Parts: sequence; structure tokens; C-alpha cells
Amino acid sequence: MQSLADVLRRLLHMVLPGECAGCGTALSDDPVPFFCRPCWAGLSPLGGPACPRCGRPFASPVALTFSPDHLCGSCRQKRPAYTKAWSLYPYTPPLRDALRLFKYRGKVALADALGRLLHSSAMPQRLDLLMPVPIHSSRLREREFNQSLLLADRLNRRLQLPLSFDNLVRLRPTVPQTELSRSARLKNLRRAFAVLRPDDVREKRILLIDDVFTTGTTVNECAKALRKAGAADIYVCTLARTI
Repeated sequence: MQSLADVLRRLLHMVLPGECAGCGTALSDDPVPFFCRPCWAGLSPLGGPACPRCGRPFASPVALTFSPDHLCGSCRQKRPAYTKAWSLYPYTPPLRDALRLFKYRGKVALADALGRLLHSSAMPQRLDLLMPVPIHSSRLREREFNQSLLLADRLNRRLQLPLSFDNLVRLRPTVPQTELSRSARLKNLRRAFAVLRPDDVREKRILLIDDVFTTGTTVNECAKALRKAGAADIYVCTLARTI
């Protein structure tokens, strides 16, 4: 049985025809805004062995067979400040298209569908606090929303944790990480985050939410600020990861 939302969406497409943002076909039966059913059904989660610390996929399918705790080269060279990070999907179409529409073109109608993808993630047994990666106030005024907060809010409908969105803050605006080299990324975000109320995170097990894991520099700098404030463990869950 079709929901009222499905019926209304079909009627809208009859009046204002649209195309799937993934494949360009005419939309009629789209399970989520802007995408056709075949495209959205084609989402494939990340699988196979990955670094147990940062979640970096390993090339070999037997990489962890004899050494389940084997870390990737980057984590062995310098341990991240977070306890564990993982991502659910590769940052490839159609999810990449959806996240770009959501983040850069203000298509917040995608928040529910993207948030539902996070619901499938296995979580640590005990968590005390949920936090989104913050954006600077100037970026918030420009974009009018924090995409990570919207994702955290949707996930929290399942987890029912205290959601803290104004304690971990970004102190200064920074150049987008995608525009910089690895060494420049490290300098760009150094001491860019702070915790305003350390007592609220002290000895807490925190789940940090972001949309995309690229190099991990952003979430690691957030974790450093939380560690400095006395947090016990910081787990990082991102919807997608560049591979």
C-alpha cells in the first residue's frame, strides 16, 4: 500500500517532471527525493577487511585473517586521537551525488533518506553522547544548516542519546580540505576545534558523526579537542569514505 507521501510525489512528478540526479531518467517512482528506485537500490555498503582503527580498506581479502588487530601503515606511524572510525559506503555515485545535493545545494529533503542509511551501522555497546562535526559560524550563516547535525539528528531517532551540538565548536573558518595537500590539511585544521564545556564530555564515550571521511584529518582534530577535555573514548561514524 502506497503512503500519502508516495502518492503526492507521483502527482508532483506529473505536474513538474523531474530527472533522477543519478542516471537522468524521468522520475515517477522515486523512493527518496531526486533519485529513482534502481539508482538508490544500487547502493552497495563497504565490505571486506579494513584497518580496525581508522577503517581504511585493505587491498587483500585475507589481510586480517592471521592478525585481526593489524593496523594500516598510517595508524602504525601515528595513532589517531579517536578510538575507532568506520564508514558505511564508498563515496561513489549515487551516494556522492546525493551528498553533494544535500551539502552544497541545500537539498535538505534528503536528510531522512541519508539518515536511514546510518541506521544500519553497528554501534559500540555503550555510548554516552552523540556529537556532529561542527562547522564555523560563517559557514553556517552561508549554508543555513550543518549537514552533520542533520545526519546525527536522524541517527539519534534510533539511538536515543543526548545530542550535543553546541559544545564542540570550530574556532575559525578554514579552507575546504579537498583543496589542499595532505601537509596543508594538517596545518589548516590545527587547533581549529575546542570544547566549550569540558565537564560535559569528561569520562564520556562519544560518537562523532560526519558525512564523508576523506583523510580523517577533520575528525582527528575534533577527537584531539575532546581528548584534551577529558573524553574517555571517541568513536567516529561517517556515511561515506573516499576510496
